[in-house]
Amino acid sequence: MIPTLDTLKLRLIPPSIDCYELYKAFYTNANASEMYGGPIGIEQVWARLKADIGSWHLLGYGVWVIQKKSDNSLIGTCGFWKGKDWPKELTWWVMPEGRGKGVATEASKAAIFHAYNKFKWNSVETYMNDDNIAARSLVEKLGGKKVDRKAFPDGLSRDIYQLPKSA
Repeated sequence: MIPTLDTLKLRLIPPSIDCYELYKAFYTNANASEMYGGPIGIEQVWARLKADIGSWHLLGYGVWVIQKKSDNSLIGTCGFWKGKDWPKELTWWVMPEGRGKGVATEASKAAIFHAYNKFKWNSVETYMNDDNIAARSLVEKLGGKKVDRKAFPDGLSRDIYQLPKSA
């Protein structure tokens, strides 16, 4: 069973078919999704949602959908992702209207806490493309420390950051 995580302002809920419109709004919006491989077509959006749902069943972890407690609206995702032959990472995306309001920070702290205390992981890491300044800033705000630089299957090299238990 996929847990639900509660924070002060947010609820991290399991992804479901009910999240399709959120995924579509994000991934078909060029500005919103440019750092996440977008924009993409609706068949690819559907595949991403199915992959996020399936990750929990295949790997025992995945991303949660971020729900604002104030109005129950869905605003993004946060959790853990691992592509084929890619390292496991903390990841998130937030709709443009939710950015700059601490949503990704609050959700990431909950996910990191869960990874260390419930999954019992020894390490939580993340990485981003070199030009993703917003992601790098968030990781540094969370106390992430650069521990490595690796070449990835897509031919790009990325810095690897380890996130502390007390993020």
